[in-house]
Amino acid sequence: MPGEKILPEATLGRMTLYLRALESLRAAGQATVSSDVLSAAAGVNPAILRKDLSLVGTFGTRGVGYRVEVLAERISTTLGLDRDWRVGILGAGNLGRALAGYAGFQGGGFTVCAIFDIAESALGRRLGDLVVRHVDELAAAIGELGINVAILAVPGGAAQELADRVVDAGITNILSFAPVVLQVPAGVRVRKVDMARELQILAYHAALGVDRAGD
Repeated sequence: MPGEKILPEATLGRMTLYLRALESLRAAGQATVSSDVLSAAAGVNPAILRKDLSLVGTFGTRGVGYRVEVLAERISTTLGLDRDWRVGILGAGNLGRALAGYAGFQGGGFTVCAIFDIAESALGRRLGDLVVRHVDELAAAIGELGINVAILAVPGGAAQELADRVVDAGITNILSFAPVVLQVPAGVRVRKVDMARELQILAYHAALGVDRAGD
């Protein structure tokens, strides 16, 4: 966003934790929260939390803390969640179906608008309010539904071709669950969710007996 500071990757990740904690506090009707309570809810050090929040121009009031509503809105805006994010899922297998039914998308500011596949057995299947469409309909669906985020829930061998089709159709925001590195043009943003990698890192820490929950 023009004029906004580019947040360090680690800070950006923690912002999502702060927002989740704030949303829980807001749902419970809590108006203010101290840095100690908020940092504990997010699982981070209070000093790190205060430093992170200073980067988005938000400061607490001594003796009062942070206003939950104001801080939640500020972080949401910083994360771009005040925009209309419309999601298309490519892949209607087990993972794609699970993602299509994930309630956290709507609560996080994302609307799943369509799901695509190529398997005849999947086409036409109803998943909640969605009907699985052929991937050949992708470009038309983007124009029809205003899709601006693509999720790739496909095997690694199919990911690059589908990423190319997504980019050709005008989408520049991709979340990929495929275990491969995607090659995309400049200006296309890709986030990779590698569950096998995370389990390997967890196994490493478990083998050492290291608790990294507070990082």
